[in-house]
Amino acid sequence: MSLQFLTYLVVGATFALYIGIAVWARAGSTGEFYVAGGGVHPVVNGMATAADWMSAASFISMAGLIAYMGYGGGLFLMGWTGGYVLMATVLAPYLRKFGRFTVPAFFADRYYSKAAAATAVICLLVASITYIIGQMTGVGVTFARFLGVTNEMGIYLGMGIVFCYAVFGGMKGITYTQVAQYCVLISAYTIPAIFISFQLTGVPIPQLGLGASLVGEDITLLAKLNQVVTELGFGEYTTALPGSKLNMFVYTFSLMIGTAGLPHVIIRFFTVPTVKDARLSAGWALVFIGILYTTAPAVAAMARYNLHATVSPEILSGAPLVAEGAGLLHADRPDWMKRWEVTGLLSWEDKNNDGRIQYYNDNSKDPKFAAAGWQGNELTVNRDIIVLANPEIALLPNWVIALVAAGGVAAALSTAAGLLLAISSAISHDLLKKIFVPDMSEKNELLAGKLSMAAAIVLAGYLGLNPPGFAAGTVALAFGIAACSIFPALMMGIFNKNMCKYGAISGMAVGLFITLFYVFAHKGIFFFKGTEYLGLIGGANSFFGITPEAFGGIGACLNFLTAYVVSKFTPPPPDHIQAMVENVRTPRGSSAVTGGGGH
Repeated sequence: MSLQFLTYLVVGATFALYIGIAVWARAGSTGEFYVAGGGVHPVVNGMATAADWMSAASFISMAGLIAYMGYGGGLFLMGWTGGYVLMATVLAPYLRKFGRFTVPAFFADRYYSKAAAATAVICLLVASITYIIGQMTGVGVTFARFLGVTNEMGIYLGMGIVFCYAVFGGMKGITYTQVAQYCVLISAYTIPAIFISFQLTGVPIPQLGLGASLVGEDITLLAKLNQVVTELGFGEYTTALPGSKLNMFVYTFSLMIGTAGLPHVIIRFFTVPTVKDARLSAGWALVFIGILYTTAPAVAAMARYNLHATVSPEILSGAPLVAEGAGLLHADRPDWMKRWEVTGLLSWEDKNNDGRIQYYNDNSKDPKFAAAGWQGNELTVNRDIIVLANPEIALLPNWVIALVAAGGVAAALSTAAGLLLAISSAISHDLLKKIFVPDMSEKNELLAGKLSMAAAIVLAGYLGLNPPGFAAGTVALAFGIAACSIFPALMMGIFNKNMCKYGAISGMAVGLFITLFYVFAHKGIFFFKGTEYLGLIGGANSFFGITPEAFGGIGACLNFLTAYVVSKFTPPPPDHIQAMVENVRTPRGSSAVTGGGGH
């Protein structure tokens, strides 16, 4: 069978599966729409949580980032998995015991204020909408390459599929669909990794193959990769850092607490019957997540090595990598390069007119490149193609390539559905039901939830088709927004009984404003040109070299500080709120506690 036919077959079969599950598990009440009726098994919820949490960023982008960042790319592994552990151990059990299945609902009761709930809704919407841009982009990239359609058509198709199973199924449909999506995405990620690890090292376990010797050579994969990238002017793969150590630390911190504050993941812990089940499902989710996250470094290193081996065949022949006449003849480039060139994510410019591809770091200014007649790097490779193109680069069977296409789509759609539900519940339950129309019937609330989700899908599609100026790094920015706004208020709400509504609201507002200002100043958004606006804060990465994607960690610290100071100069929470906070931290019992209600 041809690759195109197999891809249509495999991806089409997964779509049919997702829609079939949604029809079978469609939501008939608000309880089923928001929290799947609260009766999901911990193992099932763990698998669904893993799929919900592992977005297109995890499946498509993370290994590509690590492939180019090397050792420094480990900040994504540490930040995202560390954040999940933080959420599972420090937040989820207490929030589950509290019994409010959305973050704004928790804020309304804990901070005895509708204003606190409304502020949380704003923060949630900003983080979720920013995050969903990356998911729609991932859908467009995957469809454009593997289904032979335009990027725009790919996004339209993704919107249609999500609409079918998310709007009608709600959390109940999404939960069981995400279980299927996890099975698809983890198979699509690990099977090619096993093939490629065995090809390169003779070891079928990628995690072990990463440190094993190359077949027929007395040198490990990582040592050989270090030789190759340094010869071509790149930093040493096993020691490279993204900027300063301070930036790496803050970036990791931002990703970690941002992960712990993601509302679409927190809501999943309300789909199980008890607090004990919430803890169990968190543990299972970490196991399922760990399978992909321990495989990612191997995928990254092997893909980087295979890419260089393709473009610089001298690697395999033992000839000098940097020499006159070195590099791959463009006319002899493999079919996978031709296919990716069509998408625009891979491009070549013959700067020295020799008909060969010179792929190296021309920023290194090493005189050996000029001596070889090279006049600049000629190959541009979008990092998002590394995982998707990896099986093609390694010449794996067509069915493996088709499976990877289905996995990329599954990863993007699973997280998009979770984000859309978080947005829907914030609008229908937390804004309409709790603030503006308190006497709304369950039937009308369910209708409002479905309509708001449909509207969110349209907005997500629009942003995917017309990404804003800060679209690069949107996923990291989304985690930074959650870190600077939602996480501190959650932590203080659970572990500081004296934190009042004025402190929480002020902290969220300051954290969100400062972070967005720093991000927008670097991206040149709104009314100023980039260079003029940058002048207001002293230049790019002006705050101790910290990048915009990492600044959420600084915003979070300012959130904590502002909330603490304001709470010292404003009235403390009522006695019954302080007692409620004490009760929610009581280890024994799993019954929900009650608050004072937002007012």
